[in-house]
Amino acid sequence: MISKQEKLTLSPFMQIYDIVVPKNNMLRQINELVDFSFILEELKTKYCLDNGRNAIPPIRMFKYLLLKVIFDISDVDVVERSKYDMSFKYFLDMAPEDEVINPSSLTKFRRLRLKDTNLIDMLISKSVSIAVEKDIIKDKSVIVDATHTASRYIYKSPKEFIQEKSKRVRKTVQLFDQTISANLPDEPSTEKIQDHISYCQEIIKIIESEPKVQGIPAVVEKLNNLKETVEDYSEGVYYSVDEDARIGHKSASTSFYGYKTHIAMSDERIITAAVISSGEKSDGHYLEELISKTKSHGLSIEKVIADAAYSGKKNLRLTKDLGMSLISRLNPSITQAGQRKDGFDYNKDAGMYVCPAGHLAIRKARIGRKNVGKNQLQTYYFDIQKCMNCPIKSGCYKEGAKSKTYSISIKSQEHSDQAAFQETTEFKTISRSRYKIEAKNSELKNRHGYNKASYGGLFGMQIQGATTIFAVNLKRIIKLMQ
Repeated sequence: MISKQEKLTLSPFMQIYDIVVPKNNMLRQINELVDFSFILEELKTKYCLDNGRNAIPPIRMFKYLLLKVIFDISDVDVVERSKYDMSFKYFLDMAPEDEVINPSSLTKFRRLRLKDTNLIDMLISKSVSIAVEKDIIKDKSVIVDATHTASRYIYKSPKEFIQEKSKRVRKTVQLFDQTISANLPDEPSTEKIQDHISYCQEIIKIIESEPKVQGIPAVVEKLNNLKETVEDYSEGVYYSVDEDARIGHKSASTSFYGYKTHIAMSDERIITAAVISSGEKSDGHYLEELISKTKSHGLSIEKVIADAAYSGKKNLRLTKDLGMSLISRLNPSITQAGQRKDGFDYNKDAGMYVCPAGHLAIRKARIGRKNVGKNQLQTYYFDIQKCMNCPIKSGCYKEGAKSKTYSISIKSQEHSDQAAFQETTEFKTISRSRYKIEAKNSELKNRHGYNKASYGGLFGMQIQGATTIFAVNLKRIIKLMQ
């Protein structure tokens, strides 16, 4: 059961916060900046209003998720820190003497209460409305880009993954107490996963019984990760499989397994829209959706600044029809990227096309002569062995063919116009602002753990993306207000 309204916290110790949480504390500033009652309004239909035990306030549960991404810590560690960190308790609207939640409550909150909610659009809309209210967003241009996030599940067998976690625990314990390390059992030599699970459970049991290392944060952190891995396996969650993650390419020789977050950002570095997809998706496909979402949040757009992945015909026509300038430098290889209906997409990082099955072209060649009245073709060659065994080769690969190619026209009227535009002083001046979104991507990854997914599946990635973007937007608003 949940109350229809927020309860007032009454405690004789509340004045402690005025002493230990200064006015310039970031969490105090966020609390003063944002009215979090919108979370209660959004989620109250997920609770019973007149029956059952009293539930933990949804605003508090949501704030726990914010603290996780602001400080890049696990469920267990964010709850543990909220026991003694007064700024955490103040942010969570708790009295100093209040008991904290059980970490497992956060998992249930994500799975049960946030399901079927458009969290990412709701949180971005809220942060953008605050920025508009504070008269922060003034420029009518947006910068768009995509950043990748590696899946928490990797190409390792469950045995290999558990071995890696257990070795980290042993090495960390050995740094602080070699006596305990010597008493740990030997790693099993068998290939049976259950033997390694039992081995890890024994390590956990021994270390938890040793008070000498229980207060050491490095040991506790590694031990918590091992416990979560063992529990996930027991519940049927395997770290080598993620049904929603896909292989994307960062360059012709490097790839990643995970997701992409397609971002639109104002010149003031406030993220105005975001779409999360699997890793193989083409960046240019999402420009129209990013523009639409930014405008739905109450912002006007006159200029769109992007890299070469967005310079396809479809995007050039879209921005022209909307009365916008597309500041996106052309690449002759991307003429029709983003508008092809045959499933082939251009990957601007690798400089190659990707087929509908996700295979990257192995080489390319230009066919035709310049300035002879006909368009030149850029032809991409795929690994024929992969094509022969592809599960979706019907209609794409012709049986018996000795090669598989894909060709695109290099020249078009839209790109000719854009080629002339990109030589102007206006284009060159405005395009210099694109570095700002690279810095924002770096902030998301290096300060807030966005380089790796915290949860499994697209749903978990959307929760992580929504809370992380909301947190960085609020931090940016506070900085600009100062």
